[in-house]
Amino acid sequence: MNKPLLLAQIVATLERDLDVLTRAAQTAYETATAEENVAENKYDTLGLEASYLATGQARRSAEIRQALLGYQQLLLRDYDPQRGVQVSNLITLEDEKGARQQLFLGPAAAGLKIAEGTQATTVITPRSPLGQQLIGKRVDDEVTLAAHTLVIVAAT
Repeated sequence: MNKPLLLAQIVATLERDLDVLTRAAQTAYETATAEENVAENKYDTLGLEASYLATGQARRSAEIRQALLGYQQLLLRDYDPQRGVQVSNLITLEDEKGARQQLFLGPAAAGLKIAEGTQATTVITPRSPLGQQLIGKRVDDEVTLAAHTLVIVAAT
């Protein structure tokens, strides 16, 4: 997978997620403030529950908006063997059994998976345990995570 295409897919996914979440937050807000949902007694909590939901969705929307901004401003850099792995590198790891996984070290949106054909790329950040270990590593370096040894076999 090439990095410009991957970056475009990450941005598109975050834009879709933001749109869906914004609409859901608006619906929850409307439910929370609807006149028919005013509590009639202490056990009538529909409006209160909807307001909690709207608040949580608004916070999540802000997080996605921030991640989207980070990716829209991200400068893609090629892997530099002198500096090792850095943010915006696409990394292929191989475990001791030969199984490979492709990771994109991005500024945010950890856990996001972008699929192209049968290959999936997982977004990780420098704040994750694996991301922390990868920063500055070079091709053929080893990293250990949860008793698994992984070798960096490629980086772009």
